[in-house]
Amino acid sequence: MITLLLFSCLVLFLILQVPIGISLGAASLITILYSGLAMPNYLAQSMTTATDSFPLMAVPFFILAGGLMGEGGISKRLLNVAAIICGRLTGGLALVAVAACMFFAAISGSGPATVAAIGGIMAPAMVAAGYRRDFAAGLLATSGSLGVVIPPSIPMVIFCVAAEKVSITDLFLAGVFPGFLIGFMLMFWAWIVSKKNGWKPLPKVYTWKEIGTVFNESKWALFIPILILGGIYGGIFTPTEAAAVAVIYGFIVGVFVYRDLRLKDVPKVIINAGLTTATVLIIIGTATTFGRILTLERVPQTLVDTISVFSTNPLVIMLLINMLLLVVGCFMETLAAIIILAPILLPVVMAVGIDPIQFGIIMVVNLAIGFITPPLGVNLFVTCGIMKMPLEQCSRAVVPWLCIMLLSLTLLVLFPSISTWLPSIAR
Repeated sequence: MITLLLFSCLVLFLILQVPIGISLGAASLITILYSGLAMPNYLAQSMTTATDSFPLMAVPFFILAGGLMGEGGISKRLLNVAAIICGRLTGGLALVAVAACMFFAAISGSGPATVAAIGGIMAPAMVAAGYRRDFAAGLLATSGSLGVVIPPSIPMVIFCVAAEKVSITDLFLAGVFPGFLIGFMLMFWAWIVSKKNGWKPLPKVYTWKEIGTVFNESKWALFIPILILGGIYGGIFTPTEAAAVAVIYGFIVGVFVYRDLRLKDVPKVIINAGLTTATVLIIIGTATTFGRILTLERVPQTLVDTISVFSTNPLVIMLLINMLLLVVGCFMETLAAIIILAPILLPVVMAVGIDPIQFGIIMVVNLAIGFITPPLGVNLFVTCGIMKMPLEQCSRAVVPWLCIMLLSLTLLVLFPSISTWLPSIAR
């Protein structure tokens, strides 16, 4: 009865279009007051303890670092490098867009930020070059999802905090090959469609001198993933400290090296990062309370027992969980879904021998797919604004790209070593 009340209140608030963080908090408070599970001040106490975490400090730093790098001209340099690498292939601009999203994903940690930074530059260029608008929209929205798969990734940090059984460093390592797998599959599909439609390579042929100039100008941007990930994996600093280093580095490069980030723009970037961080922390706090109520009601244990009776086959269980996560990703914000579901589902998968690192990647990829599925697909809204397209048209445009994402997810489920091999050799 209490669980039913909790979810009924949440669904009602979501139907009324109450923000997800407020919906989770209000549903939790109503359930607490009705059931007497805890004192009314339990909500405030739970929100405070949920956000009082050293690893969580990485989130605001990565958000701020992404903002500084997006405004600091780093995305333009990454695009230039991608053009040299992929531009001479069929569908050059499309391949450049995916490659640039992969580069930017390695410094931003955010899907919408990746779409905004790369899409704002590539969308007009692709349309002007004769690419169909729906093709460009689907490609950019989907490629932006790599922002949460390729490390550093904000959802991965949240998963590790919620699950408490996986280190952030291991999960970052686990995301490298899945991110490249998805990126290369998107590029392959873009190449096939481009070949069919006769979209040619980029006309510009770079001389060796021009290639050297581009890489020299871009060296500061290309060094960022090496600095962040190399510092983490090399044991020089923790992921939280790496996020702080990324902020300092992004500020120095944007203001003093590339000089695309003006000092008068820095307060705006900080304010936007602060607002985003506040939203994230509210979601984390209220979602944690929501999850703790479910734990008090023994929902995780009941779910484990139910699934164990239904099947003990890991593939069957992963199929069921993937179906659940894909549906949840359509209707719930990514961070809230991770905070609520990770502690519930992790005992289920571990009971049948599934590696928690693999499950973390599967969960992140599932919810990354949620970025491009309506009605809550954040990447869709960003892409609609960039492409000046209605949501319905943009939603149709991502369908073939969604199939590529689902195929990638299937490979990650069937071949766990794609996720687990790199962390295993680094231990």
